[in-house]
Amino acid sequence: MSTRKSKPPKLLYGLIALLLCGLAIPLVQIIAMSFEGEMPVFQIGSPIHTIGRSYTLEGHASDQKTGLRRVWIAILQQGQERILFDQTFPSKGLLKRGQLQDQLVSLEINAEALDLGDGEALLRTAVWDYSYRDWWAGNRTYAEHQIIVDTQPPTVDVLSRIHNLNQGGTGLTIYRISEPGTVNGVQVVDSFFPGYSGFFDDPDLHIAFFAMPHDKGPESELYVRATDVAGNSTQARFAYYINSKNFNKDRIAIPDAFLRRKIPEFERTIDMVNPSASPIEKFTAINRHLRQANHKTLKGICNKSDAQKYWEGPFLRLPNSARKAGFADHRKYEYNGKVVDEQVHLGIDLASTGHSPVPAGNNGRVALAEYLGIYGKAVILDHGFGLFSMYGHLSRIEVAKDQVVTKGDVIGYTGMTGLAGGDHLHYSMMVDHTFVNPIEWWDPKWIKHNVSDKLKVFTPEDEQ
Repeated sequence: MSTRKSKPPKLLYGLIALLLCGLAIPLVQIIAMSFEGEMPVFQIGSPIHTIGRSYTLEGHASDQKTGLRRVWIAILQQGQERILFDQTFPSKGLLKRGQLQDQLVSLEINAEALDLGDGEALLRTAVWDYSYRDWWAGNRTYAEHQIIVDTQPPTVDVLSRIHNLNQGGTGLTIYRISEPGTVNGVQVVDSFFPGYSGFFDDPDLHIAFFAMPHDKGPESELYVRATDVAGNSTQARFAYYINSKNFNKDRIAIPDAFLRRKIPEFERTIDMVNPSASPIEKFTAINRHLRQANHKTLKGICNKSDAQKYWEGPFLRLPNSARKAGFADHRKYEYNGKVVDEQVHLGIDLASTGHSPVPAGNNGRVALAEYLGIYGKAVILDHGFGLFSMYGHLSRIEVAKDQVVTKGDVIGYTGMTGLAGGDHLHYSMMVDHTFVNPIEWWDPKWIKHNVSDKLKVFTPEDEQ
């Protein structure tokens, strides 16, 4: 009896063919992906033009297809190459894909340790991926950056010789810097006051108004600091004498009538007042936290001053006014005989008749003209080179931002907006971000001896 071998059904051949095609298509795709030609990326955090004695290079390497294989960074100077960074990253799987797609690089470049000399150099970077291209070496991205090595700090020569300062007052320093483009100014303990060129024809001459904060005494340390574009920094000491001052202490009772009148003004405009809090708790939040927020706003405004001297001569005081509170008065706020808050009054309160016209203290540009929290409707004038004046609690504002005003122009009218208990003007002077005593700027003798005479020494006679 003969036997017949059964043939596989045609359907089975079809299924096998489909299976092989199904496997072949992904395999082709995988192989094609392994030979991808997209270049890896190495991006330096910020453009490098100059490096000093020490420089931190920040970079980001990435490859989103086959992953990172290697990152290499070097400096070439006068034919000698110094390798700064060379790292190969691991792969995974049968197809050797990179385990990392992104890598941050941070390295310290120490010119002395690398024996780099001042002058031109070439920063070279390269990054490879795990592509099979270039005979399995991968795609490579290479870049060169021309840089200057500069390890010499700028020199600073302080030219002004007399610096008699009052605690809470203003100072002026004049100095010469050897390099253009430096960040320079006067360091007062932990505060920095930027200097400016442009006041004199000589671009190397700089002036810096600075503040002696009300809470810093005669032991405070002051010096001129300059840092060039390469990060090299130098300090220059100068002679000074600081007169210590004692400021008034005051106790202010907070009546319920004041709370009923004032709190609604703030509840409609700020979100830091808890609606369920008591009136005195709301007052404390406003007096403390809103004050801090307002001073942060003031600091931002006064960090940007025109390099132009608008002002001339002594500043004007509100005419026919009486002083109601002094600069740097330490205030204790009491409610029902209990101290609920303490703050320092950073201005002088002047009272005249209700809704008195407020003159601009001096020539300047309007830096702010709007409602400002505890100061109510307020105007800030930029008088140039870091000097500002502020007018608070106004009932009406008569100027607009960026308007240039002349000394004596009416900029508004006194009032009781903000945390004012009665109609008056809150008048402040600021140097950059720090409040100073306005009394100095109302005094023509103080201005002559501490500002005008200093500037006159270095001003050509035909400009005086």
